[in-house]
Amino acid sequence: MVSTAELFAFTALTLTGPGPEAVFHRDARMGGGARYTLRAVSKTRTQFQCSSCGAVQTRWMGKCPDCGAWDTLEGTTASTSKAAATPSWSVDEAITTDRRAIPLPEIKPPTHQRLATGLAEFDRVLGGGLVPGSVVLLGGEPGIGKSTLLLQAAARLAAAGRAVLYVSSEESGYQTRLRAERLTEVGATVDRLDGLHVLADTDLNGITEQARRIRPAVLVLDSIQMVHQPALDASPGSAAQLRRCCLELVALAKLSGMAIVVVGHVTKEGQLAGPKLLEHIVDAVLSFEGDRHHAHRVVRGMKNRFGPTLEVGLFEMTARGLREVEDAELVGDPEAPPTPGSVFCPVVHGSRSLLVEIQALTATGFPGSAKRRTSGLDGNRLAMLIAVLEQHGELRLADQDIFASAAGGLRVAEAAADLAVSLAVAGAHRRHALPPGTVALGEVSLGGEVRHPDRIEQRLREAARLGFRRVIMRRPHDRTGARTTLEIEVIAVTRIEHALAILERPRQHLPIESGVENLLKAVSGDERGESGENL
Repeated sequence: MVSTAELFAFTALTLTGPGPEAVFHRDARMGGGARYTLRAVSKTRTQFQCSSCGAVQTRWMGKCPDCGAWDTLEGTTASTSKAAATPSWSVDEAITTDRRAIPLPEIKPPTHQRLATGLAEFDRVLGGGLVPGSVVLLGGEPGIGKSTLLLQAAARLAAAGRAVLYVSSEESGYQTRLRAERLTEVGATVDRLDGLHVLADTDLNGITEQARRIRPAVLVLDSIQMVHQPALDASPGSAAQLRRCCLELVALAKLSGMAIVVVGHVTKEGQLAGPKLLEHIVDAVLSFEGDRHHAHRVVRGMKNRFGPTLEVGLFEMTARGLREVEDAELVGDPEAPPTPGSVFCPVVHGSRSLLVEIQALTATGFPGSAKRRTSGLDGNRLAMLIAVLEQHGELRLADQDIFASAAGGLRVAEAAADLAVSLAVAGAHRRHALPPGTVALGEVSLGGEVRHPDRIEQRLREAARLGFRRVIMRRPHDRTGARTTLEIEVIAVTRIEHALAILERPRQHLPIESGVENLLKAVSGDERGESGENL
């Protein structure tokens, strides 16, 4: 039976203790002089998190009130104990953080240098290499080559004397070695890559423990969707697990100074799987794009806190791994015979200018149900340019199926390619082409006016370097009124109808009717010759 003193002690401890989550505990071993303590226990509660935007709700609802998505709230169990919210990794050395506000001129730049991966195209997208203490998220479709790219980069870092921890949550260590041996540059030196450590694990605590022991300069995690935190009662790949694991990896990178590269899956719509929070908390977001049936691959920077965005790196997938592609390999011979429906255009991606071939094809369709298909181009902008061609170029395209694409697997989204797309569609419809060695550049307005884009000299310098001699565009002027000096002939146009007048019928091109007639004559002549020999 509890005495009055014991009851008074319990009341005092309860009122002054850590809160209602404390439990009154009586030590019976003390005999008559019982000792009463408060023991804190973790309290769990059920919450519902949206798998689309990551918002947390206290009760289940059919529609997420934050993003408006239906049937995306998933129940998870959250713990209120402080131990559950503590990252599972800590450094051995004491880390002191100066929380005092510092004037901007007094902030000193860091002394560490970027870590060059050895892949020049990959380093270009990163802004010069990996920044120590940063987290990079790389996304792409299945089978596009994300693991191949990161394994080649990890091997080059290890060959340069850097310690690298490659964590594979989807393959075993032996499978990773087999894939490394298939790569040309890795397979030849796989026995000498002592600095490349491979770990096959899905437990985040085990991964961080190995990172604490090895202290690598770069940690590669392939992929985040299979990694889980055991302290969180949720399945791997859920929004709660992705957010928790990514937060701990960011804390790991900031505390230890190692660069972390995380591979993420994409949805059917091409977006990174998981809550949008992942893209906000990481330092860089890269997209690995390309057609699985096409050899070319493009690494595109969507976000980068330490470098330019929208930068692209070009690769080619071969049987022995990824090979870096030079700009000139994407362009054919400028002096080749012209082809109707093919126009070259210098476009800008990040800090580099690339020459892209715009291709178009027209075929007879049905009025009211004509097809409009694009690959690498904006379909809505193509529909607008078709309307401009019909209104101002006097072309009848309402009953034509029109197909347009950007060759080489590149994606062109800027308005500077409007004139090239318009000339490609008009040339395919009329069976006319531009003169050899000609590029087209400019934005086309709804009124049919041709406007010059920005960074003209960079675009034309790249075209001249690759052997193109003339450009169709609006004549550029600087702000002072002086014309820009360019080492390339400028065919000045102000409206779309002026540009359409430059299209000409190729000399090598024969009409379809004459080609069929010549073929029939040749066949009939062969038959007469064979019959004469038989006689």
